[in-house]
Amino acid sequence: MTSSISPAVARGEARPAPAAAVKHHWGTDALLLLMAAIWGVNFSVVKYGTQLMSPLAFNGVRVAIAAVALGLIALAVKDAWPDRRTTLILLGLGILGNGLYQIFFIEGVARTQAGAASLVLAASPAFIAIIGRMIGVERVTRRRMLGIAASLIGMGLVVVGTPRGGPGVPMTLLGNMLVLISCLCWSLFTVLLKPYTERVNGIQLSAITMIGGAVPLLVVAAPSMASTDWGALPSLGWGALLYSGILALVVAYLCWYRGVRVIGPTRTAMYGNLQPVIALLVAWPLLGELPTGFQISGAVCILGGLLLTRS
Repeated sequence: MTSSISPAVARGEARPAPAAAVKHHWGTDALLLLMAAIWGVNFSVVKYGTQLMSPLAFNGVRVAIAAVALGLIALAVKDAWPDRRTTLILLGLGILGNGLYQIFFIEGVARTQAGAASLVLAASPAFIAIIGRMIGVERVTRRRMLGIAASLIGMGLVVVGTPRGGPGVPMTLLGNMLVLISCLCWSLFTVLLKPYTERVNGIQLSAITMIGGAVPLLVVAAPSMASTDWGALPSLGWGALLYSGILALVVAYLCWYRGVRVIGPTRTAMYGNLQPVIALLVAWPLLGELPTGFQISGAVCILGGLLLTRS
């Protein structure tokens, strides 16, 4: 019987990737670039929105909008829903990734600069790699360890280098620390979610975890939402809520979950590190946030760590 093994394979050469797989990969890359752009702009949007209303009221409404939108989209999906045990686990993870994370994130951004918050969150790939290594789902090479160290040093420079005081920046150190806690919540959520992205439809996954985070968040935010004069909110304020609820929490999240499923949590987080560049460029003209020397040095360290970890 004639062998079906090609001469190239017999010599140990790698087979070329199928065209469909290459297209699939580039499609994921494009979606992750879109995600980074949406989230980069979202820092300034959140900063603006929380100047018009309390952070909890802003967060409660935008998460509620996202939960309803994702729920309606998920109902249209024909795939079978996950079993009860998996659903309960995803709801619990949603409390971490869309409840606690969102509370610390919004409260932090409201107390620091939008650009500084984006730089602190840029350390998430380092935390994801560390957590993944601790629970045995990520392999951390020497090069990646150097990248993690550079990212953490950069994050420290950003935290200590953010200007304190001034209009709209009442307690920047506290704000940076709250964003750091949100970064830890998101990193742990991302690592723990990875196995479920491989067997649960991405839209259903997004909807369940968003609902899991929305329920406790709405309980906490209810008093602030009730005391807000929504009739006095300007049109740009409603635009901020819609942008932050639909684009940042629905469109970008679906891109994120696809990336985690296709290329893994750490590599997906690398695309998230484009956020600081976008956030700084947007916050400069819109919010008048001029980067400091420490912030620029921190950005260089974080992005250098990104390149080391990515390679």
